[in-house]
Amino acid sequence: MKNTVFTGAATAIITPMNKQGEVDYEAFGRLIDWQLEQGIDAIVATGTTGEASTLTDEEHKEVLRFAVERVAGRVPVIAGTGSNDTAYAIELTKFACEIGADAMLVCTPYYNKATQGGLVQSFTAIADVSTKPVILYNVPSRTGCNITPATCAKLAEHPNIVAIKEASGNISQVAQIAKLAGDKLDIYSGNDDQIVPVMSLGGKGVISVLSNLLPAETSAMCHKYLDGDMQGALAMQLEYLDLVDALFCEVNPIPVKAAMAKMGYGDNALRLPLTPMEEPHEQTLLGLMREAGVEV
Repeated sequence: MKNTVFTGAATAIITPMNKQGEVDYEAFGRLIDWQLEQGIDAIVATGTTGEASTLTDEEHKEVLRFAVERVAGRVPVIAGTGSNDTAYAIELTKFACEIGADAMLVCTPYYNKATQGGLVQSFTAIADVSTKPVILYNVPSRTGCNITPATCAKLAEHPNIVAIKEASGNISQVAQIAKLAGDKLDIYSGNDDQIVPVMSLGGKGVISVLSNLLPAETSAMCHKYLDGDMQGALAMQLEYLDLVDALFCEVNPIPVKAAMAKMGYGDNALRLPLTPMEEPHEQTLLGLMREAGVEV
């Protein structure tokens, strides 16, 4: 069995921006502090929700550095270092290791895709240079590339590859990964509407968008399940289902950016091709946030 990076909920944290489209580090710092005060179990910086795809190389590295320094070892910081260019992913991974990130989150190569053999070689090359644990990130709806269970099992043989964020939405695939990889690969839900289902198959928690606005509750849902209160966890999963749907009614991170702006963490600003949330959708989201007890 390999060491587990975290159990519970990790926030795939937004990168707050101002109206000029610049990274708002003051808001970012406050958001990180609030997440920690609320009891979040880990922070994932520069993932999909953190808009890594439109950050410049310099911004990507600076956001990671800022997150590591602000968290200051209080919880694990997981650095999004994936790319469709394996050489660049290796560069980012080396950098994240050097600045003290606790683990890497590496997505499948997007646009150019890869064969399963290519995925093995790419993830292996990244894991070979990492001095920290690597979490695979499978999100085929965004990358056009799926990591099959057999490939997961093969990659799990690498000593540095310790987990997978499974966002395929395919529960049968999650079950096959659990069967084939066993305790060599921790599984995290990559979908907030499947936290309890994935944990029922042995998952250790979630890398979450929902926890940007409900960190304490998302963590509590996971820990209820881990502590044996499966009915309590299920009740929370169902309670927040409509809110989760609203957070994904437009492509992530458009809705969560709108939500966090209303909570005072940056402006509702994104970089093209992403645009602010449509007004009718935003009103629905705000209503569900209020129902969930979020002050907006």
